[in-house]
Amino acid sequence: MALASGLLVLILSLLFVGARTQPSQFGKIPLGSQLSPISETRSWLSPSGHFAFGFFSQGNGFAVGIWVVGQPNNTVVWTANRDDEPVSFGATVHLSGEGKLFLRTEQGNENLIANVSEVADSASMLDSGNFVLFNGSSAIWQSFDHPTDTILVGQNLTFNDTLVSSVSSSNQSSGRFILPLQTDGNLVAYPKKSASLSVDAYWSSNTYRNDKKGLNLYLNNQGFLLMDTVSAKPVLLARSSYSCNNKTTIFRATLDADGIFRLYSHCLENKTSWIVHIEWSALDDQCNVLGFCDFNSYCTGKGTNADCSCYPGFAFNEPSERFSGCYKNVTESFCTGTDEGEIYDVITMENISFERYSYSVLDTKKENCGLSCLEDCLCDVALYINERCEKYTAPIRFGKKDINATSIAFFKVQTTPAAPPMGQTVITESKKSLIVFLAIAFGAVTFLCFVIAISTFCVSSVEADVSAPDEINLSSWAYQCFVAGQLDKLVKDEDVEFESLERMVKIGLLCVQHDPAVRPLIKNVILMLEGSKDIPTPPSIAPFNISA
Repeated sequence: MALASGLLVLILSLLFVGARTQPSQFGKIPLGSQLSPISETRSWLSPSGHFAFGFFSQGNGFAVGIWVVGQPNNTVVWTANRDDEPVSFGATVHLSGEGKLFLRTEQGNENLIANVSEVADSASMLDSGNFVLFNGSSAIWQSFDHPTDTILVGQNLTFNDTLVSSVSSSNQSSGRFILPLQTDGNLVAYPKKSASLSVDAYWSSNTYRNDKKGLNLYLNNQGFLLMDTVSAKPVLLARSSYSCNNKTTIFRATLDADGIFRLYSHCLENKTSWIVHIEWSALDDQCNVLGFCDFNSYCTGKGTNADCSCYPGFAFNEPSERFSGCYKNVTESFCTGTDEGEIYDVITMENISFERYSYSVLDTKKENCGLSCLEDCLCDVALYINERCEKYTAPIRFGKKDINATSIAFFKVQTTPAAPPMGQTVITESKKSLIVFLAIAFGAVTFLCFVIAISTFCVSSVEADVSAPDEINLSSWAYQCFVAGQLDKLVKDEDVEFESLERMVKIGLLCVQHDPAVRPLIKNVILMLEGSKDIPTPPSIAPFNISA
């Protein structure tokens, strides 16, 4: 009797286990089911076993999504809450007894995967790749209505739906490119880091419709990618051309991480092994994808072997991610410090093109274009094209090396060599010496200008040994001595170094000009004093009228 009871319990237990595992094998998933990344029930399979919903590896953890089951790698076609951080091995997915589908993290946080007001009573992973929540026979939520980077056979992309590329094949987070189906009926590809204006578009389906009714993108089971309307014949964008010899075939259209929209076919070789073919590409060259290389960098190469490089004077933001753009590699702004052209130079590059929104355009010769940029503190690069010089300031976007481009680019770079390493004591003493020098120079110039200026306006109080009344106006007198080459009259019998005297007089005459626009800036006065900047010839100074 006891043996019979034991056998009955064992049979009932086996039936219970069979009932619990049957949904993951045959498609229907009851309330109370759950998944874990470290348990045997890591995913729920479609009836054919070709699609699965559950945990997949991403980064240092796991994400939740749908994939084509295959060898050697699975192909992810949908991701839940794709921009959330990867979860740890302690996370679980629940189709709760209350009819909610959510992810519970190891810390106990619950994040909804399907946000619906109705209550589900079951779920299914379908052979189409669509994960569906049901209430009775009605679908209340499906993954097909929330595409990420891919559409599958039977899935529609409708008005205001958008495909967003992934970061990479191993990182399903939102990437750098978008493909929205616009309300005007156009399917258009843009860099995500843009205003999605017409100038930002790098590919379009050209399916504009005036009626704006019923337009959608769909993929049929023959591998035809179509744009459909209720009032016009469908527009064929792409079609499969590879024959799978009557084997099981899965089609998908994906906005890939490089920004190119492609149609793929997966041909089943055996139970889990697929041969994947690219049936169609919206573009053949990655460098034609605007924003493939981010700000201040340019694209080189052909096909799918493109690379990004920084412009002269720029360095990578992230050296390990060459498409992430570059920053201006200078120690100070071009608009500060010494005059332009004294510590900067230009580097010339040919066959470069980028987005052309210049702040200045000059009709000049090619030889003068780079010099114009060098002398303009706002200019980072000048582009000589069509016999004109266009000047730009960073950031520079949409750059590429194009052998068909006849332009010449002049990039302004900093050329001052780095100082040799110095000990802390030497550095400190150098700073002290520099401060002392600047203080003396500034004081001397200020005092000189002050003396000349005061003397100019206070001549009824100065007693001078002069031969003519005009000589009492010191600034005018000094200028006349300068022009006549008779600076010795200013110092009489004093023994002075003539070149230094001439430099000081010229600077003084510039400092007391009646027109403020002619007076030099103090930083230029210092450069003139130390001899590193040429001193222009002072304009004439009109003499005061002296009454007898």
